Amino acid sequence: MPTQAVQILSTVARELGISEDDLLKQGLRSFLERQLREVKAEIFEISGRYGVSGVTEMDAHYRDGTLEEADSWRDLQRLDHLEHKRDSLLHLLEVVV
Repeated sequence: MPTQAVQILSTVARELGISEDDLLKQGLRSFLERQLREVKAEIFEISGRYGVSGVTEMDAHYRDGTLEEADSWRDLQRLDHLEHKRDSLLHLLEVVV
C-alpha cells in the first residue's frame, strides 16, 4: 500500500479508536455493500422493464417468442453482466467478514 494511504489509514484508525484491520474491513464491507445496492437497483430496473426475474426468464421469453430480441438484446447482455457482478460482490462480502 502506498505510504500516504498507510498514513491516512493509521490516522483515521487512531482517531476512531479502532484497529487498522477493523477499519479496512469495515470500509471494504461498506464499499461492497454500496456497490451491491447499485447493481441490484439496476437489475431491478431492467427486470421490471421486461417483467422477468432474471436472465434465465428473459432468455426463456426469447425462446418462446414473447420478447423481441431486436429491442432488448443489449438489456439482456447488461442484465447478465449485472447478475454476474452481483454474485461476485456477494462472494466478496462473505470473504470480508
